[in-house]
Amino acid sequence: MAPKRRIETMEENRAKLISAARKAFAEKGFAAASMDELTADVGLTRGALYHSFGDKKGLLAAVVAQIDGEMAGRAQEAGAAKGDWEGLLAEGAAYIAMALDPEVQRIVLLDGPAFLGDPSQWPSQNVCLEVTKQAVARLVSEGTLAPVDVEAAARLLNGAALNAALWVAASEEPQSVLPKAVEAFQLMATGLLAKRS
Repeated sequence: MAPKRRIETMEENRAKLISAARKAFAEKGFAAASMDELTADVGLTRGALYHSFGDKKGLLAAVVAQIDGEMAGRAQEAGAAKGDWEGLLAEGAAYIAMALDPEVQRIVLLDGPAFLGDPSQWPSQNVCLEVTKQAVARLVSEGTLAPVDVEAAARLLNGAALNAALWVAASEEPQSVLPKAVEAFQLMATGLLAKRS
């Protein structure tokens, strides 16, 4: 098999496994999802899974990264139509609201931290942090935000949105917790605004 075709096949297999795992993890949860069923559903072997991801946890990390990237894109879309400051607030609120999405809730916000550890250490979260740092830097330079350390402010904003989403996802009544979480996030964020005299 030509090297290019082999790479294409590996990528196709990887995409099939991520798609099947995403469905299985959303429906059954990470712990209950069977790797034999998952690989059989897409006509592959456990060997293909291990070759592409190392193990089941590696597959979960790939699924979480994919969904987390989609979440970041959706949050950015929510803020794109607004100005920098309003857009930043809208992005945070949109990210928190995604905790109501059953797939996001189960895979990213419940199983992800339980099996992959601290979400703030995930590569996908670091991408979000970089985007937030850029927005905060612009807002500080234009005087919208108080002169604050950009990284500290970005980490606190991202951490607040993430923890609010985790709270909503783990809540007994996510629909009633969501507005409280968004309101508190926005109120906390406005503390970074420059004081107008």
